[in-house]
Amino acid sequence: MFRLISGQLSQAFRSILELPRVQALAVVRRGSHNECESDADFDSRYEAYFNRPDIDHWEARKAMNDLFGMDLIPDPKIMVAALRACRRLNDYALAIRFLEAAKDRCGDQVSTIYPYLLQELRPTLCELGIETLEELGYDKPELAMKHYLDMEK
Repeated sequence: MFRLISGQLSQAFRSILELPRVQALAVVRRGSHNECESDADFDSRYEAYFNRPDIDHWEARKAMNDLFGMDLIPDPKIMVAALRACRRLNDYALAIRFLEAAKDRCGDQVSTIYPYLLQELRPTLCELGIETLEELGYDKPELAMKHYLDMEK
């Protein structure tokens, strides 16, 4: 009995409080009318961004994060500019993190792409005094356990 009365009351309240229904509006999405940016323009834009003398830590990290968020491996020119920005900021850890992210970005082609990047970056790394991940020992985990088949009995 109570269920019947409460059901009828709720229907009555719904009809009283019901707002007029608005027809769904078609959503128009406007596309960008800008032309696509060429690879050379993209490289020069990021290179100029990292070469700014007044770049700060936040801007450098933001640009690196944006760069590695895209589906690409940065050109060595961009990487040189970013490493020089890290040196101007006196942020060695950021330079190492940038190299680590570049290596990670190589994916399954790390054995072919990463050596090329190091070859192109070697003069800059030597000039700035930045060691590679392999020279620092960051290429393998420090406290990793050996596989049980590799352990001596």
